[in-house]
Parts: sequence; C-alpha cells; structure tokens
Amino acid sequence: MPIRPSQGDPRHDPVMLREVLSALALNAGDTVVDGTLGLSGHARAFAEAISPGGTLLGIDWDQEMLEIGRQRLSEVEDVEKHFCHSDYRQIAEIVRRHKLVPNGILLDLGLNSAQIDDPSRGIAFSKDGPLDMRMDRSRGEPASALLNRLGPTEIENILFKYGDERWGKAIGKKIVEIRKAHPLRTTHDLVEAVLAAVPPGARDKRIHPATRTFQAVRIAVNSELEGIDDTLMEAARCLAPGGTLVVLSYHSGEDRQAKHAFRELADSGGYLDLFKKPLQPTPDEISRNPRSRSAKLRAIRRFLT
Repeated sequence: MPIRPSQGDPRHDPVMLREVLSALALNAGDTVVDGTLGLSGHARAFAEAISPGGTLLGIDWDQEMLEIGRQRLSEVEDVEKHFCHSDYRQIAEIVRRHKLVPNGILLDLGLNSAQIDDPSRGIAFSKDGPLDMRMDRSRGEPASALLNRLGPTEIENILFKYGDERWGKAIGKKIVEIRKAHPLRTTHDLVEAVLAAVPPGARDKRIHPATRTFQAVRIAVNSELEGIDDTLMEAARCLAPGGTLVVLSYHSGEDRQAKHAFRELADSGGYLDLFKKPLQPTPDEISRNPRSRSAKLRAIRRFLT
C-alpha cells in the first residue's frame, strides 16, 4: 500500500487511487472505512472527498502505521475521524461498535513501502535485520521462532502453498540443518539458507532466489490468507444501501477468495459485482510505482433496496 507523493515524502503513491475513488464514488457527508490504513494515502483522498461533514474510520494491525495515519489525516478538517488498532478481519465488529453504516469500505491487502523498507521488520531480504515479519509486533510469533521450531516438511508446505517455491523441500532441509549449529535470527540467515539450498544454475534470473521464500514465510507468520472471503462478505453486509466495498489484492490466493466472496454476494441478489474481471494498474502507474504491478481491484455494491 505505498501512498501518493505528498507532504514532502516521495514514496507516497497509493495503489490504483483513481480507480478506487471512481468505484467508491464518495460524496461530502459520507461515511468511509479504510480497513488497512497503512500510510493513509487512500484515506487522505477519502477524507478530502467526504469533507465537510463526513466520517472516516481507519483500522490497522500495525500500531506504528496507525500513528502515522493519525498525524497525516489531522490536516483534513471538517471530518470526524476514528482510529482502531486491530486486524482488518474484525472490521464488521469494529464498524458495529462505532455504530457506523459505511457508504464505502476499502481493504488494501498489500504492504506499504515503510514496512518493506524498515530493516527492523525483517520483511525485505535485501536488508539485514531481525527475522520478524509480523505486521502487529505486539503479538504473535516472529518468523525466526516459526522457522526454528517447524520440521522440514512443514516448512516445505508453507513455501509451496504461499510462494509456489519448487525448491521448498531443499530449503526446508537446509534451514533445519543450519539451525542445528545456530538458530536463525536475521534476514541474512534465511537468505543464506535459501542460497545454500538452490543451485546457482536452477535460480530464476528474473527475481532473487529468496523472493518466494520471504513472501511465503511472511504470509504464514501473519496468517494473511486466512478468512479473507468471510471477512469480505461480513464487510459487504455492513454497507449502507448503495454503498461499495473495494478490495485490492496482490496474491492469487487473496484474489481468488475475493472473487468467490463477491460471486456469492452477487448470487444472493442483494449486490452488484462491478467488474467481471479485476482491474489492474495502468502501464503508467506500474512505471511510476513498480510495487503496484501485481495489484488487482475488485468492487461490489449493495443495491439501494
């Protein structure tokens, strides 16, 4: 979820902002929920669209991102703002607790540049740091603990399920072998395990050999693919008549769950799936923001009656 250039930060570039705003069609006085607030690039545009008199609820499982969002959104006046530190999968409960009926909801399931570029999070294989990868560092098991306790077959299953890593068996065995000498503690440790397991001649020339492993482990650590379909259906049922739910996904597993959830909602007769096929970033956006290249946008609107 990188955000648009603004407030002097060149990394601000919210993914598919024009398409998101078009699908949500927000007006002054509306209520909108950003269930994955991040650096608030989308939310800033939402706040401007619903001012004056609108209400914005921002949710994020990363306390640091929530504080950044609180600061950046303080500049927009005449909008009632609420912030909640929670997993977006609790969105329906949070909306009910705040007694809101949203005209629009966004769930951007990607990471943002600040998270990727922070070595202390251990998300990027290009930066040495603690092997953590948790989005919410106040709870849960870091990647190091996970990889130091799982057996080789369990590691292989994670790498194949979440990363399509065909060298998962070799990588799993190498991780277990290495940790007998010393536990994995840093991103460098995991990169070295991958490089030791994957022969140079078998490596994909287009991406770093550790790319799929880091993606798969991060998804496992944060349970990122669990319950997306149920969450989307519950979120859609919170919408006001005529309200729209937009989801941005970056992994085939995420998009598949969104597709199935929206199809079930549309078949129920109360919702319109706005796009037969997901929208994707334009070539111009991808050239400006290469991290947007895998994004897919789906949207569903609740009927007025």
